[in-house]
Amino acid sequence: MKKTKRCTPLFLLLAVLLSFVLQAQKDVFQELEEIAIVDQKRMVPMRDGIRLATDIYRPKTPAKVPIIFSRTPYNFNSWSDGERRTRTAKTALKMIKKGYAYVVQNERGRYYSEGEWDILGVPLTDGYDAFSWMKDQEWSNGKIGTLGCSSTAEWQMAVAALDHPSHAAMVPQGFGAGIGRVGEFYEQGNWYRGGVEQLLFFSWLYGVEHDTFKPRIPAGATQEDLIRISRFYDLAPENPKVDMKEALAHLPLQDILQHIHGKREIFDKMVRRKPNDADWYTGGLYHDTMEIGVPSFWFASWYDVSISPNIALFNHVRTNAKEAKIRDNQYLVIAPVLHCAYTRATENTIVGERSVGDARLDYDTQIFAWFDFWLKGIENDFKKKTPRIQYYTMGSNRWQTAEEWPPKKAKMTTFYLNSNGGANSLYGDGRLSTDTPGTENNPDSFRYDPQNPVSSYGGNVCCTGNAVKGGAFDQQQMETRNDILVYTSEPFKEGVELSGFIESTLYVSSDAKDTDFTVKLLDVYPDGRAYNLDETIQRARYREGYEKEVFMKKGAVYKLDLTPMATSNYFKKGHRIRIEISSSNFPRFARNLNTGGNNYDEKEGIIATNTVHHSDTRPSQIRLPLIGY
Repeated sequence: MKKTKRCTPLFLLLAVLLSFVLQAQKDVFQELEEIAIVDQKRMVPMRDGIRLATDIYRPKTPAKVPIIFSRTPYNFNSWSDGERRTRTAKTALKMIKKGYAYVVQNERGRYYSEGEWDILGVPLTDGYDAFSWMKDQEWSNGKIGTLGCSSTAEWQMAVAALDHPSHAAMVPQGFGAGIGRVGEFYEQGNWYRGGVEQLLFFSWLYGVEHDTFKPRIPAGATQEDLIRISRFYDLAPENPKVDMKEALAHLPLQDILQHIHGKREIFDKMVRRKPNDADWYTGGLYHDTMEIGVPSFWFASWYDVSISPNIALFNHVRTNAKEAKIRDNQYLVIAPVLHCAYTRATENTIVGERSVGDARLDYDTQIFAWFDFWLKGIENDFKKKTPRIQYYTMGSNRWQTAEEWPPKKAKMTTFYLNSNGGANSLYGDGRLSTDTPGTENNPDSFRYDPQNPVSSYGGNVCCTGNAVKGGAFDQQQMETRNDILVYTSEPFKEGVELSGFIESTLYVSSDAKDTDFTVKLLDVYPDGRAYNLDETIQRARYREGYEKEVFMKKGAVYKLDLTPMATSNYFKKGHRIRIEISSSNFPRFARNLNTGGNNYDEKEGIIATNTVHHSDTRPSQIRLPLIGY
């Protein structure tokens, strides 16, 4: 007799959970159907005839309504599987209930949009043309706000510089990859820092770039055809999973995606660009020569990949926008979370392995008040109630406010590096002190081997797969390495807040033609735990600017000004400030092979002996914006 299989309790639990998920999805779409007009796969024409796939959700009302617009390279097909199926619908439902139409559009060449894709949704005219099309719809009141995080934010700044009359306000969140050059920052969309490649885009492009031989919908397909087809074909590639930590270790750099069978068209041209290559200025990046004429509510986070240039852009617009109305309508929120993780803050927010307390903030209320003011013309109390800058201070674990950044009460205080020549590792004699170094120079040297780089452990990162886990982690074990110089202050007798940009100057020498120097800022607890706050790096060949390469001579000492870091952290009584200096932070940043060559096309490196000098004439230092010191 055939035995009947019994359902296990686990199977029953999974079935119940699946039932709840399906019911939740059903409720979202049912509710949308009741209160909204849903118009999917509208093919919006651009000036060159290319059509972009667009989904429109608008309230069932005869009144004209404002639009919140999200433009993205990511898949928003409502017939796809899992969370993605309801993500857009949930967002649309929230917008409809607030009295807005919600429009989401794929960039050129992505999924059902026609044309060929390039990073950051170029050409910029696509954004402008989308605004023109939306404002001309009979149901539109002509006011458009842009909203999104990461790749749905990064295109907003450059398009805002085109100054479309209907682009009434924007809310860019986690927007660093859209910044090319601003002030002293030449990150070129997070591709570089200090002239060193950030490897996050090597990983990101593997996961998102569509192949040139991808399946394509025939040009001229009707909306009806596209809706039908989208129920069966998602057009979303599923690249094989790879160990990205192992993949990024491959040399030469230019062959990393080829080595893991990734698509390479965009990567191949970007990997060869130098930090000030002319091509960076012809794409979708925003540069500080461009005018922003849009009121902006910016969102950044301490453990995102580019917090310093994010704040620098806010400051730039606040200071340099031509119109006083624009200068006065820039607002900023800085949260203590990872990239685009604002709403994941809880009453006990853990970032990496450090608790930073209750970091919650009512983002939706502020964002909708912002849009109500600019898109609906409602004279609400946003400007009266909303501080210019809301920033979260870790350590004291509280939200604070300021009218400017750094906060006006922060005083730049210089701490000098010193040692007796043995600052190597946690067990060395490196010291941070406000006292100037003596006349005797006792430099600290270490060997940097590109084949044995210092591993990235936590940090201000994004999009690297399993290669780097972001956030704050205890660095003590890392600090046992001899190729890390460790400088630590005395314990604070009273609590001290550090809020602002952190500047560092090193006097260095090397027996190599070119090498890198890294700086990491940490909060050291009385029990020895040392949590990373921010980090930076500088390639020595670019010490005189990114327009030229100047190589080092053996034995010569050079002044190195590193890209500023930024954070807000309260050092409690008994805590200490520490900085680590090395020549690698991998795979957060690409390794310098020390040869003076192109680096991206090289497989073999050489070991460099690198030295940090500290004396009255060579005062290596870090300048900290302290409050209450």
